[in-house]
Amino acid sequence: MLVEALLALAASGGGAIVQAAGTDAWNGVRSGIARALGRGEAARENSELERLDRTRAVLEAASEGEAERVQAAQAAVWQSRLEILLEELPETQRQQVAEEIRTVIEQVAAARKEAPVHNDFSNAKFEKSAVQGSGTQHNTFN
Repeated sequence: MLVEALLALAASGGGAIVQAAGTDAWNGVRSGIARALGRGEAARENSELERLDRTRAVLEAASEGEAERVQAAQAAVWQSRLEILLEELPETQRQQVAEEIRTVIEQVAAARKEAPVHNDFSNAKFEKSAVQGSGTQHNTFN
């Protein structure tokens, strides 16, 4: 049975895969997860790459109304796959794979921090409105 830290890691890994789909981080996440799950076997790694590509296609095909449900379902699928992998490995390999998963999670987190949001309000008219946000905001008024 896996310890809570590894279960949390698998959950974070599943979420990171879903978050990365359709972003610039996808290729790095895709290859990192496939390598971790493939464990040095080329055929197994290719199979994981195909599975990851199917996940991305399912996420991209989801309608706006079902996107949240599909994302949660796909994150759960990948969480389970990562849990099974970690559970089956001997302790020495488990720690190595856990580190590979942490690296993937960090890639996604870094990509999210780097993606600035740009809102252009030029020629916009606002009446009785407010803009709320968090993080660093730069406002330019023309």
